[in-house]
Amino acid sequence: MMKRIGITGPTGAGKTTALQALEELGALILDADAVYHRLLEENGSMCQALTQRFGSGILGEDGKLDRKKLGGVVFGDPAALEDLNGITHGFIGRALEEEMARAEEEGRPAAAIDAIALIESGLAAECEAVVGILAPAEVRVKRIMARDHIGEDYARARVAAQKDEAFYRAHCTHILENNENDTPETFRRRALALFRGLLEGD
Repeated sequence: MMKRIGITGPTGAGKTTALQALEELGALILDADAVYHRLLEENGSMCQALTQRFGSGILGEDGKLDRKKLGGVVFGDPAALEDLNGITHGFIGRALEEEMARAEEEGRPAAAIDAIALIESGLAAECEAVVGILAPAEVRVKRIMARDHIGEDYARARVAAQKDEAFYRAHCTHILENNENDTPETFRRRALALFRGLLEGD
């Protein structure tokens, strides 16, 4: 029986390394953000629903949905963002369900959904285990600065805008900590140990 594992956590905590460890064990990795971007390009029904809600101003000159224009409409407007999520989460959930069914047919031991909003979107409820990847805020700030080539103030603002550790500890079935003294290799080994346990039913 294939396991469904949700992976979530704030930016800069080490999700990429954890996902690579899970992939080593044969799991299919499903990036919810990538699925969303693909649906914006390909799914006419979702784009039509978004245009009905937000108007034709979110379309580019080619008539296709323009992500930057859509982002400009919902950025800083909680009600608009809630409507966007309300429209898109259902489409994303169905697309992920199709991918997971395919993974099960292929005999994969697990399918992992990588999503920052895994819990808020309701996707976590579809998973047997939900793993929160956490790291201290100062560590995350440094990693984001190095990874995205941005200044410290901007990195701190991005960290501050995300859910705190308490949220993930309250909603995840497992927590994988990426501490200040960890190297990518020590964290990878700890991730492998956790995921092996999950796949073996511990």
